Amino acid sequence: MHFAWVRIMSELCKWLHEQLEELPLIRYPFDLDDLPKCGVYFFYEDGEVWGHGGDKLRIVNVGTHKGGTLRDRIAEHYLLGKYESRIIFDQNKFKPSDRSILRKNIGRALLNKDNDSYLKIWNINFVKREDRERYGFMRNIDKEKELEEKITRIIRERFSFRFIILDDQMERKRLKSALIGTLARCGLCKPSKNWLGKYSPVSKIRKSGLWLTQHLNAEPISERDKEVILNAIERTKKYL
Repeated sequence: MHFAWVRIMSELCKWLHEQLEELPLIRYPFDLDDLPKCGVYFFYEDGEVWGHGGDKLRIVNVGTHKGGTLRDRIAEHYLLGKYESRIIFDQNKFKPSDRSILRKNIGRALLNKDNDSYLKIWNINFVKREDRERYGFMRNIDKEKELEEKITRIIRERFSFRFIILDDQMERKRLKSALIGTLARCGLCKPSKNWLGKYSPVSKIRKSGLWLTQHLNAEPISERDKEVILNAIERTKKYL
């Protein structure tokens, strides 16, 4: 039973990757205005190959948006458009990675790789005013800016993404959970030996090979989800 379940999970993961291959892989630089307002995005990372044969890139992150738009969420990760100015901050402002969990997790891995004790400060979310007032004096702003710039280079140079258009917010939320659960359960897609995430202080990231900590144990995509994904892909192809 266990082996049958593992095989099913791997087949679902392969199916998902293959369906998304119908869509173009977007790399920096790109025009934010070319992106839709609503949808789900899939990040890939250079050097990270899927485990189903060949050298296709594997998905390392799945995300969507609550408020705002898909464009906003992508722009927050890449620091583009109106979010580019977030690199200018001080002790009274939050750092860019406080609004992007992908950036936050990359920063954690970089600091942990260097055995840098600043990790405990980096982990604090300075979006909250009370945390800025309570812990702001402990911040090394120059160090944070240097790290933020390094994270931006990594994302712009190593990461790429695909997206599917999906309007309904509850549907996006539900599907995101199932997508992550599917990828996390695949027994064949593994991180490379040089994957930066292996230095993460977060065991869930190291073990899953994903820059994610939530929904890793969620139920995988269902037959209904497959239909939703296929319809979304067809709609996205027409949009592009």
